[in-house]
Amino acid sequence: MTLVIDTGTTDLLCELHDDGVLVATLNRPDTRNAFSAAMGQALGNVYQMADTNDAVRVVVITGTPPAFCAGADFSKGADVFEQTDITDFSSNPVNPPAWKIRKPVIAAVNGHAIGIGLTLTLHCDLRFMAQDAKYGIVQVRRGVMPDAMSHWTLPRLVGLAKASDILLTGRTFNGIEALELGIASRVFANDEVLPQALEVAHDIAINTAPVSVAISKRLLWESFSMTSDDMNQAESALHQHLMGKADAREGVLSFLERREPKWSQTVSENWPENWPENWPENKKS
Repeated sequence: MTLVIDTGTTDLLCELHDDGVLVATLNRPDTRNAFSAAMGQALGNVYQMADTNDAVRVVVITGTPPAFCAGADFSKGADVFEQTDITDFSSNPVNPPAWKIRKPVIAAVNGHAIGIGLTLTLHCDLRFMAQDAKYGIVQVRRGVMPDAMSHWTLPRLVGLAKASDILLTGRTFNGIEALELGIASRVFANDEVLPQALEVAHDIAINTAPVSVAISKRLLWESFSMTSDDMNQAESALHQHLMGKADAREGVLSFLERREPKWSQTVSENWPENWPENWPENKKS
């Protein structure tokens, strides 16, 4: 059974599958899913809902063919990048970003992704990309600059030298090169991207413990600002939080009995208190 979720706009479609996989689809195919304000707001709302809803185990974001997201909407012509009077303007139009939620987010980039269409996927935990599609962070060729915190995400994925090549030239590349650069997690034929992403999402949803994978996901992103000693203390404290609990026993029993696990702990009920928001104060107490 699939539950259709109302996002408040046709620019973003959303459905929750009965295995806990939530699929969010960028849906402006007449513009190759060019990004819109409504799309960004709706995607942020979906992420927020996914973070707190225990029925959601994994999020997959994709695009209605023939593209994933063509980037900015140029229907306004040269005025598309006019200054805004909004005092709280942010170059990151999706709040919260995917890395801040506790559920894994897989970008099924099933076609061209240009500009913000690509920088938003850098927020995700995994990126499955189409081998023949065109990708690029091209904003410097449009008289503006890369957005969505890509000056932070991209160097951490590919290193400073490769990030400089991508951001400062604004050049485009295909999925094969995206894999070589370290942007893509895996590459498939265009029509296989979404099915493969759903298969991995299903595996995560069924076979990984909800709290375990959520903690590991957030710790990976927190690691960017941590020392090795910080990480040792965090891993040790978080292991203590997980060990001896019902899912630690169920994980071992289901493996030994060669059956599908039946997880009982949830992110909403069993999340470590005050983590990571109030660290490092808490880990030192």
